[in-house]
Amino acid sequence: MIMKPMVAGIAALGMVMPAAAQNMSYGADNFYRSNNVSIQPISFQTQYQTTVAGNLFYLKDESQNTTRPAVLVGHPMGAVKEQSANLYATKLAEQGFITVSIDIPFWGASEGDPRNSVSPDLYAEAFSAAVDYLGTQSSVDRERIGGLGICGSGSFLISAAKLDPRIKAIATASMYDMGSLSRQGLQHSQSAYQLKELVAEAAQQRWIELDGGEVEYTSGTLNHLTANASAVEREFFDYYRRKRGEFTPVGSTPQLTTHPTLSTFTKFVNFYPFNGINTISPRPMLFIAGDQAHSREFSENAYSRAAEPKKLFWVSNAGHVDLYDRTELIPFQKLTSFFQGSLV
Repeated sequence: MIMKPMVAGIAALGMVMPAAAQNMSYGADNFYRSNNVSIQPISFQTQYQTTVAGNLFYLKDESQNTTRPAVLVGHPMGAVKEQSANLYATKLAEQGFITVSIDIPFWGASEGDPRNSVSPDLYAEAFSAAVDYLGTQSSVDRERIGGLGICGSGSFLISAAKLDPRIKAIATASMYDMGSLSRQGLQHSQSAYQLKELVAEAAQQRWIELDGGEVEYTSGTLNHLTANASAVEREFFDYYRRKRGEFTPVGSTPQLTTHPTLSTFTKFVNFYPFNGINTISPRPMLFIAGDQAHSREFSENAYSRAAEPKKLFWVSNAGHVDLYDRTELIPFQKLTSFFQGSLV
């Protein structure tokens, strides 16, 4: 395995952020488990006959005589379902929803090679396939299925929802628009010239791999914290590289987690999830972000382009990663009321 930083792209994460966004792990509970919720490993097929892995969550001893609303949950980009998605799915299951957390294709326990590859279309398809799965469960009301995307999965969920009206309500938390990030960097910090360099580097890597060279990986979270690491790099390191949120799927290594393949990462350049976002209306949308988050521009952009009904909810004194697992900051009650009011 070779690790190579991008020419620009995610180097934009080196921007200086307020201290409030740094190392805010107090109160984090990523691996929360509820005594009232059952967890069942599941797998299901996509429309392209590939397998997606997930977890099914439901209240113990709940009556099976009536159907209930369901919510599918996607993990942050570069993560797996055990990171943040299971937490959100558990908390919503405690409130009576049937929930499913998934590993997007090429990540975690889901199928796809090379591992950690980027394919926005297949990522979005995984959300629709999760709707398919939920619709086969006798305890789920097919007309009351919603979706929640965390970080990059927020953009994948929106991409899916534009083509899948079976997703009746859409919520995001700490959303990243992976397309805009790849093309322009954070706050438009990447130039057109830098983007061309990035694309050329990825294309050259295809030749290397075609000729039998090693697969290269890029961006993601620092494997080792350096003295000159930026506030944002430290924020991600505190979650992904410490016991707070570190998780290595079977078949991977701690050095490989969070890092997409270099030759596929530029697939995000052609990813425009917010184009046509207004067509999701009249299905409701809820965008949740920390008011100190380095990623807040993406929720603001999506909200401005979406049609009613829509809501942008700011979490006070919260950074981006805070909404992955800091249970005293994550507005679970807001999400509960949103889905209860929308999935009727």
